[in-house]
Amino acid sequence: MSSKTFETIDWSFDEQTGIGRIVLDRPDKLNALSKQCCDEIIAGLQRFEHLDEEGLYEEDNGVKTRIVILEGAGEDAFCVGSDVDEFHDVKPGVFNFNPMFTHVEQFPAPIIAKIDGYCLGGGLELALSCDFRVASEESEFGFPEIQLGIMPGDGGTQRLPEIVGPSRTKELAMTAEHIDADDALEDGIVDYVHSRADLESEVFDFAGRIAEQPPLAVRAIKDSVNISQETNLRVGRYYERRAGNWLTATEDHEEGVQAFEEKRDPNWAGQ
Repeated sequence: MSSKTFETIDWSFDEQTGIGRIVLDRPDKLNALSKQCCDEIIAGLQRFEHLDEEGLYEEDNGVKTRIVILEGAGEDAFCVGSDVDEFHDVKPGVFNFNPMFTHVEQFPAPIIAKIDGYCLGGGLELALSCDFRVASEESEFGFPEIQLGIMPGDGGTQRLPEIVGPSRTKELAMTAEHIDADDALEDGIVDYVHSRADLESEVFDFAGRIAEQPPLAVRAIKDSVNISQETNLRVGRYYERRAGNWLTATEDHEEGVQAFEEKRDPNWAGQ
């Protein structure tokens, strides 16, 4: 299932696997984030959610979207951040909050950032908003904003310290240093690095391993881990227990127990 209604992204959904895709389709701009592109990413994610809402009301048809792959068109860049052609629209002294990053981070299903080429500025912030980051060996990462007299402003200085620590974050943001994929892997910025030739198959295999799991449990795990990053242990443990209790009342839990007893593969309904 694909859609041609968008101008700056390609949207598609594989009904057999439950894997969705959003491709930033501005290769001539190195997939820079224009306002239209950000709006269409939000609309694309909402379209996946609408599929799930439709499924919840159909007999024997639960959650549809198991996982989403977010990538950039071409081999030059995943995304180089904000479109500089739109900088003149920014009023001095006013920073406009971009809700797109929050939509990505809070999307119910996991999102994998498939990174090939430059992943800079807002592009790195976009990747950090995803649940997983898988990169090609040719990828390059950095925060160049300081060279324009500004700073990462869409979560970069907030999300990256959780991964690399505060001092390394300050170093990357203050020096505008570019690091390669191996250094990003060592820092923990990316989860896996593959050759460009193997990237597509490796990402699809990784997505498939998650997509074949019970989707309600996968989503609950995402929520629980994200909550742990935003609250204290007491609140996180309370949320974890509530989510765990809720999962025991789902059809998928019943199916999992029955499949285990019958020594067969479970058939997850997402209900």
